[in-house]
Amino acid sequence: MHGYGVQSARVQNVYMYSNLVVNYHFLRTCNYACKFCFHVAKTSRVASAADACRALDVLQRAGMTRVNFSGGEPFLKPALLGKMVRHAHALGVSPSIVTNGSLIREKWMDRYGHMLDALAVSCDSFDPVTLYDIGRYAPSRDHLDQLHRVRDWCDRHDIRFKINTVVCQPNKHERMDIAPLRPDRWKVFQCMLIDGENAGPHALADGARMVVSDDEFRAFVQRHADVPQMVPEDNQTMRNSYIIMDEDLRLLDNRQGSKRPTVSVLDDVHGALRDCGFDAEAFRRRNGEWLTNPIVYT
Repeated sequence: MHGYGVQSARVQNVYMYSNLVVNYHFLRTCNYACKFCFHVAKTSRVASAADACRALDVLQRAGMTRVNFSGGEPFLKPALLGKMVRHAHALGVSPSIVTNGSLIREKWMDRYGHMLDALAVSCDSFDPVTLYDIGRYAPSRDHLDQLHRVRDWCDRHDIRFKINTVVCQPNKHERMDIAPLRPDRWKVFQCMLIDGENAGPHALADGARMVVSDDEFRAFVQRHADVPQMVPEDNQTMRNSYIIMDEDLRLLDNRQGSKRPTVSVLDDVHGALRDCGFDAEAFRRRNGEWLTNPIVYT
């Protein structure tokens, strides 16, 4: 048996559980310019539809039960995204998407929405000035108006609707009135620095100016303690509790504060899972698999 490393003393084994959730960041490009971005546009590469679907096949056989498509902005490639959603659905894998929402079109939702289990729209503020300061805006479409449109489309297609918020310097004092949007889940993340992404000499984003302290993050969470759908995740909770696959079909190990790639899952899926640093206990503690069942140990 091959063990794989975790931060805790208890080392999990990739062959000892099922219900894996894989976050597939299949492209890095984006139409927004969020200053804290965790996964910046270092390349424009995107795997072919055939290779991406092959990767979903091997991960499904290795225990993946949900795939979360993200980026960059996934709706920059709507046709590819639709093919992957359809393929995952046909495999019996639960597909979900994280997006800034700006490029979603009603026609796409009408075509693929019935295959989606969840859709998360990133929104860090309900103040347009704050959104502009963060970089979460596009000149062609109002972010907040589009957020409400997407919420309505999710209702129409019976898709679980999420909101993702990153707590950072521009929004740390805000009180966000989430209730009218009726999200199934509101993920609230502490802004995180990742070397080579938004920190360090080769970073394309300057996350250091956006970071909030632990106390500032806790204050934001406490201010919204009356929101039952809120799921807060500080830096310690996030680190190593996600399986992330990049545009080259490699898993990313964040144990050292950067994203070190494994081999491609097409070459050695079990080796990639073994070496990616995923902490199954941390994943379980944050209730990472909320759509279906918790991790099942065998």
